[in-house]
Amino acid sequence: MTTQQLGKLGWTPERIGSLKGKTYVITGANSGAGYEASRILLSKGAKVVMMNRNVSKTNAAIKALKETLNPNIDVTYVQVDLGVMDSVRFAAKELLKSVSTIDALICNGAIAQVPQQDITVDGFESQLGVNHFGHFLLSGLVFDRINESKGRIVMVGSNAYKMGLKRIKFEDLNFDEKYTAWDSYAQSKLAQMMFGYELQRRVKAAGKNVEVQVCHPGASRTNLLMDTASTFNKIMWSVMSRVIAQSAERGAWPEVMCATEEGLEPATLYGPTKRANTVGPVGENELDGVALDKEMASKLWALSLEKTGLDWSL
Repeated sequence: MTTQQLGKLGWTPERIGSLKGKTYVITGANSGAGYEASRILLSKGAKVVMMNRNVSKTNAAIKALKETLNPNIDVTYVQVDLGVMDSVRFAAKELLKSVSTIDALICNGAIAQVPQQDITVDGFESQLGVNHFGHFLLSGLVFDRINESKGRIVMVGSNAYKMGLKRIKFEDLNFDEKYTAWDSYAQSKLAQMMFGYELQRRVKAAGKNVEVQVCHPGASRTNLLMDTASTFNKIMWSVMSRVIAQSAERGAWPEVMCATEEGLEPATLYGPTKRANTVGPVGENELDGVALDKEMASKLWALSLEKTGLDWSL
């Protein structure tokens, strides 16, 4: 679906009909765009399963949603730490026990601009571990359930994918030689988006019933940087976001669109369409060719299988 087809206002939640009977799973859903996506989907009658690390913040988010919408909304959660592969494996099992269908898995959770190199228990640079490897493993573990449901997988990327080094640094994935918060973050989002497009191609070749879409929230007022960035970057973003960023709710629209709208295209990036794709009506964005590099994506796929120990014959 093109920007022209969506019209001057772009995509809005008003296009969504009843979602009664549908189940949406969202990572990183207790605040920011993930929380707003949950609210929108719940308001349309859907069931939402939040997959978050922090239990107390999740309980507070669920309480707020019930107070805002309705005490009887169907919202639950499964605890997961996307930076710990054993946690992802356990959470996937718990998720599959709790839901019989998955109409969309929205890979929204992320960390950004980690100031000093931080290595996860599995040996990954933390941003690559959370943003890519955690979502890669989770998607693979619940893929069959999504396929049975004729559902979707939505990758929530970032404009950072076309910045930094603009490649996967296979020779030094963790930036041991020269770590920078920006280059490592850019690599993690490029990896996540390349995975999304490679999954599109593999799903099509295998004739599976899963739709894969890739989007980004633009510049939105969320706590993404406030959680992990340096003090300087937190202060800078706190000031700048009041001027250049849109609301977290508007930031959620691209992922909700990709989870619900019919007629979306493959090999396409959806997000805000104004001011260098940072704000404005939601529609189709120009996609940098690096995200569609098949050779790099195939190498990343094989590496991701190896690093996560996932048996995913797709």
